[in-house]
Amino acid sequence: MVKIAITGKGGVGKTTVAGTLARMLAQDGYDVLAIDADADMNLASALGIEHPPRPLTDYKELIQERAGVESGIFKINPKVDDIVENFGVVGPDGVKMLVMGTIERGGSGCMCPASAFLRAFLRHVVLKDSSAVILDMEAGIEHLGRGTTRGIDLMIIVVEPGMRSIETAARIKKLSGEIGIKYLAAVVNKGTSAQVGQYLEDLGIPLLGEIPYDAELVRADLEGIAPIDTGGDTVAAMKVIRDRMLDMISAEI
Repeated sequence: MVKIAITGKGGVGKTTVAGTLARMLAQDGYDVLAIDADADMNLASALGIEHPPRPLTDYKELIQERAGVESGIFKINPKVDDIVENFGVVGPDGVKMLVMGTIERGGSGCMCPASAFLRAFLRHVVLKDSSAVILDMEAGIEHLGRGTTRGIDLMIIVVEPGMRSIETAARIKKLSGEIGIKYLAAVVNKGTSAQVGQYLEDLGIPLLGEIPYDAELVRADLEGIAPIDTGGDTVAAMKVIRDRMLDMISAEI
C-alpha cells in the first residue's frame, strides 16, 4: 500500500500537495488516510474538510492512560489501533483525516507520554495500517531527526526557487539516508524545474513535476476551497505528479 510523506521548508506548499494527492488517490479508489503532522495544522482546508478533528495531543487523559509512566517506565507500545476509527473524520471523496497536534515539551525533552503515543501511532499507520497514508509533515527536518517516518515508500520534498529551499532539501536528503528512507523525489512549486532542476540533479533527487503559479489557487485559499476543487492549472499539474509518483513506487516494489 502507498505510504507517502510530504516535507520541505516552511511555506513551500507542502499542504497543498499533500491534500491534493490524498483526494486524487481517493478518487482513484484508494482507501486514504491523511495525517496532519504539521504544527500549523492546515491540512483540513486543503482536503475540503470544514470541521477538522481535534488534535490527538488534546486527549491528555487518553494519552496518559495508554502511554503514561508505569513502574517508572514509559509505555513504548501503547494501544493505538483504534485511533483512526475513534478520533478521525471522513471528508470529501471518503478521505479519512487525523491531526497529530503539538507536544509541549518544556524542560522535559521529547521523552513524555505524548511523544511515545504519537510515535507508536505513526509506526502503526505506516507499518500496519492497510490504508494509503499521506503524511503532511512539519516544516524543515526535525521530524526526520526523531525517526518518525521510518517505513514510508516515498518522501516527497516540495521545493521552490530559492537557496534556502534547496539547502533544506539537501539536509532532508542526508538525514533520510541516515534513518533508512531510500526513496525521495521532489516537486517544484511556485516556479519551474528550469530554475532548480540542476540543484536537484546534483543532490540526486529525481523530479516528479512542477506546479506553476495559479491564480485559481490563490482564490481558493482566500475562499476556503480545497485546491483540487478549483479545476485550475494546479490540478492538471498534480495529476502528472500523481501518475509519476505511482509509477516510481511500483518500480521500487
